[in-house]
Amino acid sequence: MPHFRPAASIPLCLALAALVALSGCKIIKTPTAEEAAEAASGGFNPARQVAGIWDSKVIPFLETRAGPYQDVSALAKSDLDAAAAKYGHKEKEGSAPWTFAAKVSGTIIKAETTSRAGYLDTDVDGDGKADVRIQIGPVIRGTAIRDSLDFVNFNEFKNQIQWAEFGKAFNTHVNGLTLEKLPRDGLEGKKVEALGAYPLPSSGQPALLTPATITIGG
Repeated sequence: MPHFRPAASIPLCLALAALVALSGCKIIKTPTAEEAAEAASGGFNPARQVAGIWDSKVIPFLETRAGPYQDVSALAKSDLDAAAAKYGHKEKEGSAPWTFAAKVSGTIIKAETTSRAGYLDTDVDGDGKADVRIQIGPVIRGTAIRDSLDFVNFNEFKNQIQWAEFGKAFNTHVNGLTLEKLPRDGLEGKKVEALGAYPLPSSGQPALLTPATITIGG
């Protein structure tokens, strides 16, 4: 006689077959946009690189290299080579200006907080005029922090695009770490302390300093 399997056992058999099939499958995590970009660029991740050296190398370097802004600026005007040797750095390749590490201590005489490229015009010598323009973002112009560091150089990167992205990563890092947390109201007349870097400015123009650390109002 033919043997008939009860109908009720068919769903059970199908379920067991499905489990067996699934047991041989591997669930693959969908990569994030950052992970996908890193994989596509052969492992290049500027944000991770900057975060990895910020506390251990960047801040200690700037603290050691920087002089009071008044001293750095005065020496750069009287003897650029001496100022460059003591406070400055620039890549050997290319025509970038000298970038100087400096400490700023002064009074905010103007605060631009409505623009995305916000800044604090700061008087450091008490004459009521702006000597330094401290960038407070979120848009930060230039790559002064990267350009002030003597332990990174262009030749370590695959191309100009990666070098530029590395420079921007410093700005993004300090913005998220510090600048976006700064107060934006009632800043004029307050004291400001900052440690950072600026490119040699044009004659008669205030220095444009990108801060690595900044404190407002004590």
